[in-house]
Amino acid sequence: VQLQASGGGLVQVGGSLRLSCAASGRTFSNYNMAWFRQAPGKEREFVATIQRSGGSTYYTDSVKGRFTISRDNAKNTVYLQMSSLKPEDTAVYYCALTRSTPIVSALYSPGAYEYWGQGTLVTVSS
Repeated sequence: VQLQASGGGLVQVGGSLRLSCAASGRTFSNYNMAWFRQAPGKEREFVATIQRSGGSTYYTDSVKGRFTISRDNAKNTVYLQMSSLKPEDTAVYYCALTRSTPIVSALYSPGAYEYWGQGTLVTVSS
């Protein structure tokens, strides 16, 4: 499985961006997908996850109400729509995929994911 993330860039505070992550393979709908981010000097942190077949979504508290994760299984793509962006959202954003089906709380950990995209940089300027 290969993941290709795109859509990052420079945006002003309060602006919006949509990240995309295209996956190879023919059973995309069977996989749980997620977005993580890593700011300079910080550990990689969970942002959002969407369960397989377009099921339930979960978000870290700091992005609830501002970010939306979605997927298009026909296009093998997962999206992260980000709005009301803040300087603290500045980070490299990574998409991730797991073939397993752990309990929901486990999906918040980077260790639950076997495959990662290359990352796309989001910079929010004030």
